[in-house]
Amino acid sequence: MVFISEEAKNKLISIMKKEGLSHHVSFIRFGVKTGGCSGLSYELTFDQKKQEGDSIFQYKEMKILIDQNSIPYLEGTTLEYSDGLSGKGFYFNNPKAKHTCGCGKSFSSS
Repeated sequence: MVFISEEAKNKLISIMKKEGLSHHVSFIRFGVKTGGCSGLSYELTFDQKKQEGDSIFQYKEMKILIDQNSIPYLEGTTLEYSDGLSGKGFYFNNPKAKHTCGCGKSFSSS
C-alpha cells in the first residue's frame, strides 16, 4: 500500500485539472527506475490506463498505478508535497530507503 498526503493530493488534483484530466478517471503512476546518484530514482506521472503488470491501489479518492517491479521498493511510501521556504515540490517519504541523495529524487534500499 502507498499513501498520499492531503497536501500532495490537493496539488495533484490541481495539476490534473490544469492538464484537462480528472482524478476520478485518470491514474497517478508511481514508479522506480535505475539511475540517480543513489542508485534508484522515483517516477511520478499521470496515466490514462492500466498496463499489463500494473497493480491498482485506491487511496482516498486517488487511483494509483504501480508496476510490479516497483512495488517492493514503494510499499509503505507516502507522497508528500511542500511549498515552504526550504523547498517546493513533491517528495517521497519512503521507509525502505536506506540512503537518499541530497535532492531527494533518488535512493538506495541496501
